[in-house]
Amino acid sequence: QAQLLESGGGLVRSGASLNLSCRGSGRTYSTYAMGWFRQAPGREREFLAAISSTGTMTTYADSIEGRFTVPRDTGNNVVYLKMHDMTTEDTAVYSCAADPQSLINLEHAVRIGTLKRLEWGQGPQVTVSS
Repeated sequence: QAQLLESGGGLVRSGASLNLSCRGSGRTYSTYAMGWFRQAPGREREFLAAISSTGTMTTYADSIEGRFTVPRDTGNNVVYLKMHDMTTEDTAVYSCAADPQSLINLEHAVRIGTLKRLEWGQGPQVTVSS
């Protein structure tokens, strides 16, 4: 059974760094684009970052570009979200997602309403205190 399992959430102080990881199992995720989304209470799910299956292309939301990076370890089916200079605005449930075709599908899934087509992990809570 295909599964995405995230880890690394928790409580941090404003200005801190935090790393999330997402490990895929049950299928060859090395051929999938993978990415990260988040959803804060009362807000729509937000695309954050995605990386191509080969790891050669990445795309980031304007809201986090320069603070977050999305490296992947293709051989081990793992994608990371490395977050720096965190603020209270980063408090949310974070989820990783995978698409068999393109990181572009991840980037535009919220805007064009195709979130249900993606594969999802459960999503760890990240809380940033002031």
